[in-house]
Amino acid sequence: MTNLNEQESRPEVEPWIQLAELIDQGDDDRIDEFLESIPPSETARALSRLESEQRQKLLSLLDPEETVELFNDLPDEQVAHIIESLDPREAALIVDEMPGDDQADILADLGVANAEAILQAMPKEDAQIARELLQYEEDTAGGLMIVDYLAYPEDMTVAEVLEDLDVNSEKYTDYHVQYAYVTTADNKLKGVLRMRDIPLAGRGRNIGSVMVDSPLSVSVHTPLDELIGLFEESEFIGIPVTEDDGGLVGVVQRDDVMEAAGERDRDSYLKASGIVGGDELRSMPLWQRARRRLSWLTINILLNIISASVIAVYQDTLSSVIALAVFLPIISDMSGCSGNQAIAVSIRELTIGMVKPYEVIRVLGKEIGIGIINGIVLGALLGMVAFLWKGNPWLGLVVGGALAVNTVVAVCLGGSIPLILKWRNRDPALASGPILTTVTDMCGFFFALGFATVALKLLVD
Repeated sequence: MTNLNEQESRPEVEPWIQLAELIDQGDDDRIDEFLESIPPSETARALSRLESEQRQKLLSLLDPEETVELFNDLPDEQVAHIIESLDPREAALIVDEMPGDDQADILADLGVANAEAILQAMPKEDAQIARELLQYEEDTAGGLMIVDYLAYPEDMTVAEVLEDLDVNSEKYTDYHVQYAYVTTADNKLKGVLRMRDIPLAGRGRNIGSVMVDSPLSVSVHTPLDELIGLFEESEFIGIPVTEDDGGLVGVVQRDDVMEAAGERDRDSYLKASGIVGGDELRSMPLWQRARRRLSWLTINILLNIISASVIAVYQDTLSSVIALAVFLPIISDMSGCSGNQAIAVSIRELTIGMVKPYEVIRVLGKEIGIGIINGIVLGALLGMVAFLWKGNPWLGLVVGGALAVNTVVAVCLGGSIPLILKWRNRDPALASGPILTTVTDMCGFFFALGFATVALKLLVD
């Protein structure tokens, strides 16, 4: 039964129904007013519930600039899905209005053919900038940087800078103008110009005498983890980005870096949960979503069959000691939990650079100790339960011993598998879980049933 408070908080007409009615009426002014009146979360929900034809009609009623403002309230995956359904020429008009870094993010989420068709329909200069941004890895300074920034040659005067700001005030409205950058004649980064210093400086002074010399900068290849560290250690709003030759090409901003860090954590969680091929939204096509999930589930069913085969080998022992059937899932599950803790620590340390893929032996040494301690404690608890239940100390020793040994195996595997996968250029977040689950299940069943087979006479007497 629906809670009364939930009924009272629910709007009389759901937002997507209201939006659909306005789209059918073709009233673009009322559509603008309505979209501005609802929060971003409701905007995303409303658009996801519209039919594809209604979404396309909505975009046809909005100017490209208005569409970009609308897209600011949506996750990139949903924007890419909508863009992909449009004619390339219509999509190009919208993408061309986006900031450069957003263009690269959206185009990267599209198929190669769709992205290229949109680039072909964009103005050549804008398409060239987008292509340059697309060449950088997503989680690097080059992939995260913005290309809309202020930069002036070192021989300019303060008066010339002020004149440029006055003449281009409308163009610079969307720029982050707390800082400008000073460059040499060949575009090498030389200094940072704090814009608050400009009005107070003499008009005839050269900006080279006002700038902060030798500023911190990063390479286009600087990885996300290093960028996170730089921003955590400083109060910078943005850091200039340079090519290998020192040429200034962009600025990476604190907000973009922290957002990218959050997205990566989210993606790792989704991959570990079996969402393969990127983020999933329920507004995506049914078969696409089913295919992504099945690519994980079909592998898992095969791995589980392998685990179950161990039970088949020891089915005579299991039929003689039926009580073991109660403890087998406990042993496999508890060992899996211990192993997943080790996986989480290894992936975290790989992410922040505290461990390298070749340091498997060091990680094993660290995990064996904690595996032994936790294994003894958990094994003793489970063994005590088995003894109290059946009154047979040997049953307690078998299941407790199996859990203890399997816990050591699980943490060793959990700690080392992500490093090995990373060393082999595989995604640790995606593959570590299934491998760990299969191996710990097989080992747990093997240890419990193997120990029981050895002590079979003591268990059945």
